[in-house]
Amino acid sequence: LIAEGCIMARICHTNGCPVGVATQQEKLRARFTGLPEHVVNFFFFIAQEVRSLLARLGYRSLKDVIGRGDLLKVREGATLTKVASVGTGDKGLDLSAIVNLPDVSSKRHWLDRQSVHDNGRVLDDALLEDGEIRAAIEDRGSVEKTIELVNTDRSVGARLAGAIAKRYGNSGFEGQIALKFIGSAGQSFGAFNLPGMKLTLEGEANDYVGKGMHGGELVILPPASVSYDPAENSLIGNTCLYGATGGVLFAKGKAGERFAVRNSLGKAVIEGAGDHCCEYMTGGVVVVLGPVGRNVGAGMTGGIGYFLDEEGGFPERVNYEIVKIQRVSTAAGEGQLKGLIESYRDRTGSKKAKQILASWEEYLPKFWQVVPPSEADTPEAKESELVGEKAGDLLSATAKV
Repeated sequence: LIAEGCIMARICHTNGCPVGVATQQEKLRARFTGLPEHVVNFFFFIAQEVRSLLARLGYRSLKDVIGRGDLLKVREGATLTKVASVGTGDKGLDLSAIVNLPDVSSKRHWLDRQSVHDNGRVLDDALLEDGEIRAAIEDRGSVEKTIELVNTDRSVGARLAGAIAKRYGNSGFEGQIALKFIGSAGQSFGAFNLPGMKLTLEGEANDYVGKGMHGGELVILPPASVSYDPAENSLIGNTCLYGATGGVLFAKGKAGERFAVRNSLGKAVIEGAGDHCCEYMTGGVVVVLGPVGRNVGAGMTGGIGYFLDEEGGFPERVNYEIVKIQRVSTAAGEGQLKGLIESYRDRTGSKKAKQILASWEEYLPKFWQVVPPSEADTPEAKESELVGEKAGDLLSATAKV
């Protein structure tokens, strides 16, 4: 970071880096002068210094000294508390595990490029072996399949996305792979999803749904036979939509904690969430049609969130260090919100979405829009008057609505 221009101001967490290294504020990012070549030069200098140190020791490369514990010695006369009694049997830091190493200089097989871990056969292996799916990838065609899964099936769709990315890149696939899964998915369902991939799950999913997704669509539905109200129950786990750079996620139910953490460009509609919703979000749009936990928008520097507040307590749950909240008062903002809810209704058949759309004029004033400074001048937010930054002011504003 220093090679790129960091001056160690020690305010990385404030979003106010004076040289534009650790900030999402455009006016500060404009001050950033770093270049990739600066980092390259830095590592060239490191390599040169390492060569000099090796030469002083009488060696030509790191390969000659790796594993050579015999070259290490405990410094005599050390007075630091933790090492002063080394070798005396008294309490102290025992360095024998470092200085008494076995000779491993000739055992360098771990440097070879090979798989260091094997999951065994997983569901994605079967997907990639399916002739119709392979043909759809190779010929940019279309395919629809229904597949059963269980909660030990993790990262479902990730290898499929990898095969597509290897052939077409992140967004070059023009086919359509529509897979419907039935059951309880393990962690990371739909991770790294790409354009052209539509994964529907009838059941439930664990943490990290849509992690790192770049495009496509994920739809999570409760089983058709359930008697409970999906709007009152959790359907997906924690940290879903983590780091997404595109795509859409629709979950007909509640999400766990840290929903959309570090979301960049993903869009989502859910019916409730736990704590820390939209934490560190830098882009995208999130619509929540139900209650949420505390600390909403903490560290959020981009994107927009829409939260339905039927009980009137939402302002108390927001972290105002960066974001402000406002009612939806622009045509663009209303259009964005309504359009996503309509798409959500069409994909999930949500009763909650149908109810909201049927009484739109009644429900629209109940939505709060969470707006970081970078979005304040966008068509979706710029005409609205930002209300107070403190929870007390916001509660007063809520009472007037």
